[in-house]
Amino acid sequence: MGCELSGIGIIGTGSALPEKAVTNKDIEKMVETSDEWIVARTGIRERRVAGDDISTSDLAVRAGKRVLETTGMNPLDIGAIVVGTCTPDHIFPNTACLVQAALGADNASALDVSAACTGFIYATVVGASLMKAGIGPYVLVIGADTLSKVLDWTDRGTCILFGDGAGAVLLGPVGDGRGIQSYSMSAIGAKNKELIVPAGGSRKPASPETLAAREHYIQMNGNEVFRFATRVAPKVAEKNIQDAGLTKDDIDFFLLHQANFRILDSARKRLKVPKEKLLHNLEWYGNTSSASVPLLLDESVRNGTIQQGHVLSMIGFGAGLTYGGMIVRL
Repeated sequence: MGCELSGIGIIGTGSALPEKAVTNKDIEKMVETSDEWIVARTGIRERRVAGDDISTSDLAVRAGKRVLETTGMNPLDIGAIVVGTCTPDHIFPNTACLVQAALGADNASALDVSAACTGFIYATVVGASLMKAGIGPYVLVIGADTLSKVLDWTDRGTCILFGDGAGAVLLGPVGDGRGIQSYSMSAIGAKNKELIVPAGGSRKPASPETLAAREHYIQMNGNEVFRFATRVAPKVAEKNIQDAGLTKDDIDFFLLHQANFRILDSARKRLKVPKEKLLHNLEWYGNTSSASVPLLLDESVRNGTIQQGHVLSMIGFGAGLTYGGMIVRL
């Protein structure tokens, strides 16, 4: 099956992380838990946490600069900047406008895509679609989140899971069968309350009551989210592979949203693929939301694991509940 985004591919990657690492031992001092319990349940050993003076746009800008440096791209040649995030600096203006200004990409349109942990997948499809629509030959896509800003550090069910970071890719024209081979985006909106920050928007504006009720922090039905993720991740991968006219053997590496190692391993087993094809780094960064897939991609490119010509299956799933994925040949 053909793909209307064919001929558009990833021509550069970049990422950024806060300097501060919070280990499981550190969290033991905050809530009733243990390093052993966290590792056994999630696979996470530490996560990066942004300081009070670091925002989502700061990390997004750093990741974007690294892409521009590695590709030698002139910021003025970028047609659009699309930022996938659920923790924007402000309600408005959007985070992409802040990134555009910091990078000097004065000719680029700028927009945010909010799909939580699926944000990078959604943003990449939007960015590639803008290219097809003629916005320009290059689009910068960034997945960036600082979920530590909306974490309840007294809730041991969520504070152990999340970290901060940003990952970026530069989309551009490619040939020789490279680029996006297939993609899909879906949502189960009826499950919107399973993973939510209840207050701070127009439904529940900030008030003394919402603050007292701790409604500006992440609330999650962990069991339901786990069941959702283990079900949709392999389903999306199989659909994308089929739509691309490929088989599982054709996929060099699977890059799934880094939420929980039990989710990753369950998906791998259902897909019946070897362990070495499932890349992961959540043990050191935790769940970085929309940053997790591009962060893993950039790290794997920089350490030589992923190389040009490799075929990748990238999958996201998160609040909404949203999910999606794509097959990309680098």
